[in-house]
Amino acid sequence: MASVGRILSHDIRQNIQNFKSLFGKDCRWLSSQAIETQAKSSKENADDKRKVDDRENTAPLEFRFKYPEFLPDPNAAYRNSTRERLERMDMMARRAHIDIPTFYVGSILAVTLSDSHAVGKTNRFVGICIERKGCGLRASFRLRNAIDKQGMEVVYNMYDPTIQKVECLRLEKRLDDKLLYLRDCPIEYSTFPFDMEPELIDETAPVRINTLKVPLKPPPWLERWERQDLKGVQEFEVNEKRRRKAEKHKTPWEEFDLMKIYRQTIPMEDQKDIFAEVYSDLHKLEITRRKMARKRKFNRPDKPT
Repeated sequence: MASVGRILSHDIRQNIQNFKSLFGKDCRWLSSQAIETQAKSSKENADDKRKVDDRENTAPLEFRFKYPEFLPDPNAAYRNSTRERLERMDMMARRAHIDIPTFYVGSILAVTLSDSHAVGKTNRFVGICIERKGCGLRASFRLRNAIDKQGMEVVYNMYDPTIQKVECLRLEKRLDDKLLYLRDCPIEYSTFPFDMEPELIDETAPVRINTLKVPLKPPPWLERWERQDLKGVQEFEVNEKRRRKAEKHKTPWEEFDLMKIYRQTIPMEDQKDIFAEVYSDLHKLEITRRKMARKRKFNRPDKPT
């Protein structure tokens, strides 16, 4: 029996030595400390992966200017997170069926609309975007053009289901956020041909800013333009009475009114959450739009004769 015990103890010691040679002398992977270390490392890896995913889903800062309709109304009385999320889902579903290009105030657009009373059941209007307002499904833009030397304006709801096609013929910005003063400018500044072809642009180049300053016709005007800080209008003169009233209506202190600025803007944290929700879908749509633009740029070579 003693010999059998010595043989068994020798075999056990040999197995332990082999075990240590394979997995290390300390065998810390079996200890509770090793388990905690492994759990901690896996948690750190998960956190790192989550941070990478968050960075990938973070929308660029220019998205707030390219897609301002995704930002809700800053008035707290009209905020509702559930309604806003449902509206964003509807907006993305609409963008999946129709290509709404990036445009700004000052860009020239062509909109094709379903019209049961028009020839061919469609109506196409070309004009310069002079105003863009609203948020969510209530976002709209206003186009202006001259027909038979008469100024015409059409307001479109951006997510109107009757819109069949939106084309950006010329992508550019102007010096002002609104171009409503074109109503009191000579008609040639609001005239654009309906057969205008889209201009090819460089995808990597920044958006061009048109520094054109238009002249105003003599009064009377549709609005008191002397009370507005217009950058895209040439210098004009008004009588002394209107000038004094314009001086009284100036509010230079609003530039430093932090509470008013806060009430009129969406906090940066909310903006990041909103665009992180729709960034992946918008990014896919932009990639598809760029591919289609490259196809339009491609000119098939002529066959050799």
